[in-house]
Amino acid sequence: MEIILATFSALFSVVNPFGAMPVFLTLTQDDTPAQRNQQALKACLYMVGILAVFFLAGQYVLNFFGIRIHDLRIAGGLMIMRAGFELLTPGASKKKISSDVVEESQMKEDISFTPLAMPMLSGPGAIAVSIAMYTTSLSYMDMALILVAIVLLAAVSYIILRFSHQLTRYMGKAGLSALSRIMGFIVLSIGVNFIVSAIHALFFAGR
Repeated sequence: MEIILATFSALFSVVNPFGAMPVFLTLTQDDTPAQRNQQALKACLYMVGILAVFFLAGQYVLNFFGIRIHDLRIAGGLMIMRAGFELLTPGASKKKISSDVVEESQMKEDISFTPLAMPMLSGPGAIAVSIAMYTTSLSYMDMALILVAIVLLAAVSYIILRFSHQLTRYMGKAGLSALSRIMGFIVLSIGVNFIVSAIHALFFAGR
């Protein structure tokens, strides 16, 4: 249970489905409720696939390129910190994708994979966290629990996107801005933790 909670909390702040709501609403404004729900469901399923694949196969990719897990954690920490800083500024959700991508996506019938699943939900930060979660000390049960946490995260993200209209009306711009700043602070802290733990493991472990 602790593994599920730890995985869910670490990924939820980075995935930040609340931050994806404005873009999701913009790109689906001409869709029917059923179409919006279908797009949200497919995006969350894609997110599960992306994060699960990188969690299970990410270490092999790193080994192929000769990259150590601590190198990834430092690089991922810097990316996560940047995302955290952006969330602390107004309009952070729109900075994940460029205006050109938004304009192009408005012409697409299916936005579930791009830009919704990637990079809005499972962006570089979430992928870095997923890869960093894999260690050789994990048992098969531990790996299964981490995958369960990813599925649980997708379910919560789907609920948030499905009721994004109601949440936006209830919270208002001020509430969404405050929530974005809270998420940004948590994401920034996760990035710092990634960097500090990697530096400690590289230079101070075993002393």
